[in-house]
Amino acid sequence: MSRSLRFYLAIAFIGLGSFPDRAHAQTVVELFTSQGCSSCPPADALLARLDERDDVFGLTLAVDYWDYLGWKDRFASPVHTQRQRDYQAFLDNGNVYTPQMVIGGAAQAVGSDWAAVREAIERDKSREGTPLPISIELQDGAMTVTLPAGRTDSTASVWFVLFDHEQEVSVNAGENGGHSLTYRNVVRDFRRIGSWDGRPGKIFLSSKEFSGFPLAENCAVLVQERGTGPIIGVARRPLARDTN
Repeated sequence: MSRSLRFYLAIAFIGLGSFPDRAHAQTVVELFTSQGCSSCPPADALLARLDERDDVFGLTLAVDYWDYLGWKDRFASPVHTQRQRDYQAFLDNGNVYTPQMVIGGAAQAVGSDWAAVREAIERDKSREGTPLPISIELQDGAMTVTLPAGRTDSTASVWFVLFDHEQEVSVNAGENGGHSLTYRNVVRDFRRIGSWDGRPGKIFLSSKEFSGFPLAENCAVLVQERGTGPIIGVARRPLARDTN
């Protein structure tokens, strides 16, 4: 069976109605990490602990710029690296590095620095405005994202994310050679699917559009001001998966 057909079947299982999305008031914490970076495992573990909280949604985005150190990260993507560089420009925080956590699209911290990460999460919670409630509906292999009316400082980007809940990797070379590493909410695909200008609307993805997407266990939608600015809305939900 082809990957595209398996993915079509994976998302087509719903058939009827929408699935209740997880809490709309979650703070999104993005961890930029690498299997080739010996400083990253403590941050990977911290992200997993943070994601256990009901008010935090953690995402692991593996970057590819450490692949030359002797181990090629199997989850790394130039898309993730570019997203980190876009944050670098927006947050004006110098060079890209790992491990880095970006909190709510509005602040950054060393990914293993619990005190700094906690402070940034609390600042995100105190931001003015009500988080945007987003609905994700899957039916007959197609997806509909419903966005209500709301306020935004600029036209916001709508991002679609595919991710696996947990992945374990045995690293055989490089700085982490000989170790087994565990990752939470591993991003398999991250793409912009539309925009939102404060007016109510819907974004529809047909089953045909899904055909090129990779297999994943879960999906999420993020609404983010200025492309890589503050994240003002998030929803996530599971997908069925054909493992045969």
